[in-house]
Amino acid sequence: MAQNPIQAQQKVPAFPISDLDKSAHACDDFDQFANGGWKKNNPIPSTESRWGAFGILDKENKDVRLKGIIKEILAQSNLKKGTEAQQIADFYKAYSDINTLNKLGVSPIKKYADKINAVKTVKEWTNLCGALDIAGVDGVLGFGIYADKKNSKWNAIYAGQSGLSLGEKGFYSRDDSSAVAIRKEFVGHINKMFSLAGWKDKNPGETILKFETALAALQLSNVELRDPIKTYNKMPYGEFKTLIKDFDMDGYLAHQGFKIDVVIVQNKEYLSQLNALLNSTSVDILKQYSRWQLLSSFAGYLSEDFQNEDFRFGSTVMRGVKQRKSMEERATSATNGIMGMPLGKLFVAKYFPESSKQKVAEMIENVRVVFGERIDQLSWMSPETKIEARKKLAAFTYKIGYPDQWKDYSTIDIKSNTLVENVISARLWSHKESINKIGKEVDKKDWGMSPQTVNAYYSPLNNEVVFPAGILQPPFFNPDADDAINYGGIIAVIGHEFSHGFDDKGSKYDAEGNMKNWWTEDDRQKFDTLANKYIAYFDSREVLPGLNVNGKLTIGENIADLGGLTLAYHALEKSLKGKPEPALIDGYTWQQRFFLGWAQVWHTNITEAALRQQVLTDPHSPAHDRINGPMPHLIEFHKAWDTKQGNKLYLPETERIIIW
Repeated sequence: MAQNPIQAQQKVPAFPISDLDKSAHACDDFDQFANGGWKKNNPIPSTESRWGAFGILDKENKDVRLKGIIKEILAQSNLKKGTEAQQIADFYKAYSDINTLNKLGVSPIKKYADKINAVKTVKEWTNLCGALDIAGVDGVLGFGIYADKKNSKWNAIYAGQSGLSLGEKGFYSRDDSSAVAIRKEFVGHINKMFSLAGWKDKNPGETILKFETALAALQLSNVELRDPIKTYNKMPYGEFKTLIKDFDMDGYLAHQGFKIDVVIVQNKEYLSQLNALLNSTSVDILKQYSRWQLLSSFAGYLSEDFQNEDFRFGSTVMRGVKQRKSMEERATSATNGIMGMPLGKLFVAKYFPESSKQKVAEMIENVRVVFGERIDQLSWMSPETKIEARKKLAAFTYKIGYPDQWKDYSTIDIKSNTLVENVISARLWSHKESINKIGKEVDKKDWGMSPQTVNAYYSPLNNEVVFPAGILQPPFFNPDADDAINYGGIIAVIGHEFSHGFDDKGSKYDAEGNMKNWWTEDDRQKFDTLANKYIAYFDSREVLPGLNVNGKLTIGENIADLGGLTLAYHALEKSLKGKPEPALIDGYTWQQRFFLGWAQVWHTNITEAALRQQVLTDPHSPAHDRINGPMPHLIEFHKAWDTKQGNKLYLPETERIIIW
């Protein structure tokens, strides 16, 4: 809101009143009411596919904070080899040296292309895929080392489906005009990239689209992949090999540098069907497919012509971005993408005070207390299940800001004129770190995001919530802001992540992070009934003409939004007990300001292409629906804004869904 005398030193307004659109009715379209002014005054930059609080803060982190750190490093001389400063400086220089990249053309990946071309049989091809994989080139299988879902203290080896350039199987099978247009552009894109590489294949785009379409038909959908039970199939390595018997698995894994006794398979049927597909596909097509994946993986690090074509398809066609970012922005982003943790170490030393870490810890504990009280009050859950839910809540751990211990990245070999080799060195370092986990206990200190990332996450296997320093800044967390705005922002985000431990997936893991049923049968049925009603509710929300939210895909995030808002509101209410009623600010009560804080976090403008892709692939509902979607189900919203029957955000009390 507008500053009051107490907030005279505030650096960032808590909620600029100009963000509102008072011509809209809060009880009909809260997003437009709270954010209409902001949307009008903040069109999508030509270099972006969407523009909102996350993107703006991310841009500020990169273009101001990270770029400033990099410039300070670049001004230094005689940087010692293997230090974080040397690695960051030389990677940035290598990315920015466009003249050298243009001279090199496709030559930095020639040795891999030559290996692919030398393959004579399908078995040789499957063997080579292991070497390509550790260099970051996708194939039809993917391996990862993660905590065992049923024994979460120990690491396990997972094998899953992979290899779709368009990311999700629906792009290959849908017959709407958008999907048809994307497939046509995809074919042209591949043909153009092969031409730039000087490869003389005939109609590579059509061939690769046909192969990937056949591959997509064998794979689970993104909705099916959300099922932790369906995707957990543990078996001995010998049995695993028989499912895909013509794949040289021993050779593949020899390149990976590890052996397998037991493997957890994501999709058993995929393996046997994949075996048949590979046997019915000529080795020349498989080689062509691998050269495409090689080219696609490194296109952003090759000469300008490859970069421009990669941008045209990946950003303009797929997401509606009109213009590439400046070289400085691209170089900073690329450096952050590859050297994220070393750069993050410098970022937090400069921009994340210990006081913020302590404040967030206090807020997390407040949410934990309120969540426990909410569990106790649930009418649909039995006492037996409440005991187990309380155990899980009590076992929640959290990480704030940055790792307590930093890893040693000194063996990543970075030079100022070898960009592709730099990328490969970083990828090999990550692969080596991963395989070193095999047969060992899970390191609970590991982070899944760099500290400067504008995001947060819940890990069901660790039963922990993680909040990087990058998101703990305005508008998410503003130490100068009115409490109501902060509770609607960062506290609701904290509550959202807590709720993931009890969403449709998280609720299938116990307090120790093991996939285990801790519910009575009746309680699980009641929970599923509520979740299914919420799925149907979001299924009915139209995003574009003929395109609705996918309730099954987004149910976990939607439950977390609903739970996060509920927890944050009641945590705020609890914090105000025994205190004088907070004064109005700009005419709005603290209850109303809470919801304005939530809306501010998600205000977004987005291109139609990006919106369409989000609906089809992203487990998060579009921002408009994250803001408006939960409101009809929250009695707190109805009281704050005095909704009436006939308002678009009004739902009769009997139709409202309360989960947590």
